[in-house]
Amino acid sequence: MNREFVEAMQQVALERGVSMDELLSAFEDALKKAYLLREKKLSKEQVEEGKGPLVEVYLDPQTGQIEMVEVRRVVEKVEDPDKEIALSEALQYDPEVQVGEEMEFPIDPKEFSRIAIQNLRQVLTQRLKEAERNRIYNEYKDKEGQVLTGQVTRVDNKGNVFVELGRGEAYLPKSEQIPTERYHPGQRIKVYLKKVDKSAKGPSLLVSRAHEKLLEHLLKQEVPEIAEGIVEIKAIAREPGRRSKVAVTSHNPNVDPIGACIGHKGQRIQAVSAELGREKVDIILWAKDPKEFIRNALSPAQVGSIEVDLEKKKAKVRVTKDQHSLAIGTGGQNVRLASKLTGFEIEFEEAEVSDLDEAIRKAALEEEESKKKEMAEAFERLFKDE
Repeated sequence: MNREFVEAMQQVALERGVSMDELLSAFEDALKKAYLLREKKLSKEQVEEGKGPLVEVYLDPQTGQIEMVEVRRVVEKVEDPDKEIALSEALQYDPEVQVGEEMEFPIDPKEFSRIAIQNLRQVLTQRLKEAERNRIYNEYKDKEGQVLTGQVTRVDNKGNVFVELGRGEAYLPKSEQIPTERYHPGQRIKVYLKKVDKSAKGPSLLVSRAHEKLLEHLLKQEVPEIAEGIVEIKAIAREPGRRSKVAVTSHNPNVDPIGACIGHKGQRIQAVSAELGREKVDIILWAKDPKEFIRNALSPAQVGSIEVDLEKKKAKVRVTKDQHSLAIGTGGQNVRLASKLTGFEIEFEEAEVSDLDEAIRKAALEEEESKKKEMAEAFERLFKDE
């Protein structure tokens, strides 16, 4: 081995995008395997299982000098002749050696260097794949839960989509797609990185277009008040590609959270909808009072009195015949989303018009009284001694 060979390895490392340490380690492994296969007559399976003697290789990257040794532990009675040496025999090499110590026996590497170089390509290819897998895993593990932009590379015959995210290819299964969308190679899309797994075949990147977090990210991107924390998203209920409900609140009394999300002439919410395949996005005013929150969540339907069971998370809502179908929505979509958004199982009870008018009036009075009480408490806290 000479300096020119080391320089050639450095060039390979540069071209392959790996470190010199990784390449040297791959060569040392190839040298060990060549020795075990040729000299010790072991099979490839036995070598992979760690059978045979313990061999250590040292390659000086400065000079190209190789040192190769077989390591054996000194014991009173030999049970594994490949890895152990009897004390009586060891004393012939070193009169001061003791039981438990390790002895190194030099191996001439010249005979195996040629074979090792021949095997280096196979070992290097395997090492490069492992190194690349580890790099991809480590890079994307930290990005789990983020929204990334990728390019569709292919769509299989089952409709599953594969997306190139840079170093790694992500998997977008049918269950995580927006049903109304069609994907094609070369298309750039935003995806939510749902899960990163490590397997023998390499890292698996599972992405989603149907996740609520994708909608949340797009709203933060389009609405500065959300990004700055002035407007807060409290809950999201979504049926991908069809309709979503987003509950928001404002931490600044001068900022209307619904207006901020919708934007001038609806520009902000339209941009979000366009990114999600024209999915309809309803912005709902969040309320601490469950009754008020449920009422808002059922919009655009006008409902009457609401009874809630906080323990069972159930709500009974009175609604007139003309509003009943609107409250339920097409295929039950409106009540389904409202239920998911609020966390309450919602049941409807039909009411007469006169009863509904009274219920609405009463609900409005209760809401007004509640707001007055909150304002009074806030005013008192201003003058309360800490």
